[in-house]
Amino acid sequence: MRVPIRLSNPIIKQQTTSRSFPLPCLLSCNGMDGPRRYENTLISILFFTWGMVFLGRMSQMYLAPYFAPEFHLRHGQIGTLASAMAITWAASTFVFGALSDRFGRKAMLIPAVFIFSILSCLSAFAHSYYQLLIVRALMGLAGGPTWSIMTALIEESSPATRRGRNIGLVVSAAALVGLAAAPVLTTQVAAHWGWRAAFLVAGAPGLLAALLIWKFVREPELGGAHEQPSWVEYVSLLRHRNIWLCCIGAIGFMSWLFALNVFAPLYITEVVHQPATTAGFLLGASGFGSFFLGFLLPALSDRVGRKPVLLLMAAMSAVVPLTFLIRGLFLYPLLLAAIVFVANTGQGMASLIMVLVPTESVPAQFRATSIGLVTLVGEAVGGTASPRLAGALAEKYGLSLTMWLAAAGSAVVFLVALFLRKTANIGHGLAAGESSHIAGLTLETASEE
Repeated sequence: MRVPIRLSNPIIKQQTTSRSFPLPCLLSCNGMDGPRRYENTLISILFFTWGMVFLGRMSQMYLAPYFAPEFHLRHGQIGTLASAMAITWAASTFVFGALSDRFGRKAMLIPAVFIFSILSCLSAFAHSYYQLLIVRALMGLAGGPTWSIMTALIEESSPATRRGRNIGLVVSAAALVGLAAAPVLTTQVAAHWGWRAAFLVAGAPGLLAALLIWKFVREPELGGAHEQPSWVEYVSLLRHRNIWLCCIGAIGFMSWLFALNVFAPLYITEVVHQPATTAGFLLGASGFGSFFLGFLLPALSDRVGRKPVLLLMAAMSAVVPLTFLIRGLFLYPLLLAAIVFVANTGQGMASLIMVLVPTESVPAQFRATSIGLVTLVGEAVGGTASPRLAGALAEKYGLSLTMWLAAAGSAVVFLVALFLRKTANIGHGLAAGESSHIAGLTLETASEE
C-alpha cells in the first residue's frame, strides 16, 4: 500500500546557499529570511529545553554520593532509581509521540516540560527512598514525550542539508548541560548547600523553557500529516529493517549511557577514592567533549553518510569507561579529563541511532512514532534493565564491572551499525535529499525490503 506524498514545512522547500552558522541565533538573526530565522529560533529554544530536561534527569546520578548515605541506599537501589525513570520515560515517549503525530506537537510538549520541571523540584522534598523513587518515576512519565516530540519538530522544520546538524545541536545540549555542566553544578551546590538545594537548582530552569515554547514555537505545517493512520500502518513500521536494528542499537546506547553515568561517580569515589567534586570535574569534561562532538559528527554525517560516522562514534565512546579503569591516570586528572573529553561521542550516537536513521527510514507521518518506538525499546531494556543489572553485579563483583558493561553497550552500537541500510542520501545534495526524505518513504518500499 502506498502512503500519499506529503510535503513538510515550507522551510524545507526553500533553496538556500547561505553559509550555515555554527550555533543558532536566539530570537533574531539579521540578514536572514523569515523561515531561516525561525529555524534558528526553534533550534535555540529546543536546545535550551532539552538541556534543562536532561539536567533534571541526570542530577540524581551525580547527587547519589550525597543522598545515598542519608537514605542508607545500596548500589542496587541507586540503579533502581534510574531504572524507574527510564521505564516510565520509555512508555510515555512512545505513547505521547504517537499522539503528537495525530494531534500536534505543542499540545503535548508544553505540559510535558512544565510538569517535568515541577516534579524535578519536588525531588528536593523527598524524605525517604520510596518517596524519591515515586517522584522520579513520575518525572519519567512527564519527560518522555519531550524527546520524541522535540526531535520530530526539528525534523519537520529543517531543510535536508541541515537535519543532521540541527538534530546534533539540540541533542548535544544534553551533553553540554546534562553531562558537562550538571556534574559540576550539582556537586558544587550540594557541597555548599546540600543535595536538596541542588535538586531545586536543577529543576527550576525548565519552567522558563516551557514558557519559551508556548511563546515562540509554531506548530509545523505538515499539509495533513496529522491525520490518523490505521493501526496496520503503525505495525508496518517493524517491517523496516533499520527500525528494529535501531531498537537494538538504542539498547546498547542506553546501556552505555546509564552504566557510565549512574556508576562512574560511585566508582570514582568508592573504588578510586577520589572526592565527589573530582568525579564531577571528570564527568563534566567528558560531557563537554560530547557536546562538541555531538553536533560536529552528526553534521559530518549529512555529507559522508550516517553509517560510517556511527561506526566511528561507537568505537570512540567505548574509550571513556575503559579509561576510567586505568587507575594510574587519576594521578594526572587533567590528562584523564583530556582523554575523556576527546572520546565521548555519546550524544552524537543518540542523534543518529535514535533520531536520524529511524526518521529517514519511515514515511513522514510516522516520524515521532518511529523515534518513540526506538526510544521505548532502548529505555525499557537499556535504560531500565541495565542500571539494575549493573547495580546487582556491582554489589557482588565490584563497581569496576560497571565500566566494562558500559563499554559493551558501545560494542552493541558498533555491531548494529555494520548492518544498517543506507537512508535518504542527504550527502549528495539538497534536491536528492528532499525528493526522498521530505516526501517520505512509502510503505511499499518497506514491503520491497
